[in-house]
Amino acid sequence: MSTRVYRVMHRTRYTYNDDVSSSYGRCYLTPRDLPGQRVRSTSVDIEPEPDDRSTGIDVYGNNDSYFHVRTAHRELTVTARSVVEVDGVDQGMLIGPAARAPWESARPAVVEAREAALAAEFVLDLDPPEITASVRDYAAAVFTPERPLIEAVTDLTTRIFTDFAYRSGSTAISTRVDTVMQRREGVCQDFARVAIACLRSVGLAARYESGYLATDPPPGKEKIFGADASHAWAAVWMPDGRWLAFDPTNDKLVDERHVTLAWGRDYDDVPPLRGVIYTDSTKSHIDVSVDVSPVEQTGDT
Repeated sequence: MSTRVYRVMHRTRYTYNDDVSSSYGRCYLTPRDLPGQRVRSTSVDIEPEPDDRSTGIDVYGNNDSYFHVRTAHRELTVTARSVVEVDGVDQGMLIGPAARAPWESARPAVVEAREAALAAEFVLDLDPPEITASVRDYAAAVFTPERPLIEAVTDLTTRIFTDFAYRSGSTAISTRVDTVMQRREGVCQDFARVAIACLRSVGLAARYESGYLATDPPPGKEKIFGADASHAWAAVWMPDGRWLAFDPTNDKLVDERHVTLAWGRDYDDVPPLRGVIYTDSTKSHIDVSVDVSPVEQTGDT
């Protein structure tokens, strides 16, 4: 497997037209340590300096950070920096019996194991429901009887990539899957949620994963700082207890170009940053900058 090392910077800046007297925040900006991903260093800096802050692990094993700023301010900046080492796709997993078995055998309901019981939560639909008739019909064309799981998942990945147009600004966080199905356009989080709804519609466990995708500049051009963005993809549970992650936005399995931050049942479980403020401000602005830069593997971190 190929391995790459990245220096990741994710900066979020809020500005207001009046003083904010108190600001509470919770963020998922610390990458996970995983079998195929190792975090060499990580930090989350907040300006103004919080009066109270803490870190923890949520119910899904994600790293979260909490802060409370009580100093009056008109600008709040949260900057996360990490150095992460990421492996390529585990080819052994792709040719293993769990991936090659009929997809029906990956339903947690038919697997007698502790891991299957834990995965069962990821089969449940959301509230309001996302599994509609259009989702079921779309999934039915992919998940035909006895088809190998890996074949069905890669087909679903390609179909979404082909059938849906990537159009920045065409949707919002609140846009429903059924709306995306009708419009056939959206962004990475929409395509991940379409895939998840399809998987759940046939009884498979699927989770929403957030992170970053390293992008390469056009030939002959220097990499532009902040050109990268937060990314999202999906993963399906396999009967051996592992999860197969795939990226329908780019028609590929998640590999050494993906840095995983957090996962949950949907975006609402793992937003990069959310919070509450107390202010008389009538206007606010948010500016987000993300950079994922390769690090030469010479021990430099």
